[in-house]
Amino acid sequence: MSEPISRRDFIKGASVIVGGIITAVIGIPTIAYLIDPALRENAREAWIPVGKLLDMPIGKPTPFSFTRVQVNGWERTATSHGGFVIRRSEDPADLLILNSRCTHLACTVNWSETDQVFLCPCHAGYHHDGRMDAADERHEQAGWRDEFLWRHAG
Repeated sequence: MSEPISRRDFIKGASVIVGGIITAVIGIPTIAYLIDPALRENAREAWIPVGKLLDMPIGKPTPFSFTRVQVNGWERTATSHGGFVIRRSEDPADLLILNSRCTHLACTVNWSETDQVFLCPCHAGYHHDGRMDAADERHEQAGWRDEFLWRHAG
């Protein structure tokens, strides 16, 4: 037979059980709240539809734009972004996607159909294969060429 439990041992055991329940009720939601942002798929990482592949001519930049909405508490911030898709061949995976924002001074870069170059207010012109106009050689010497447009959109 077992010995009867003392009042003191009963209070100790009951305190441990009630304390564990309270810790679980408060702790589990707190841990879930802290870990949830890391597990949630971020909108910045989501795929962006840029158009139908059949509507994009080969070798010609096709512009696209999209808007990201970020919610921070009660504040909603909408930011518009854009870029160009260049279809290089019939292969659906052979695409070059360029950001239309200059990384040097955040200028908006546009495609000039007549000159066949990307024009930026702070740079002269860049061809879609990476060559730059002779008038803008000074920027290449300053090391700005790689930071200009040849960064993938995102």
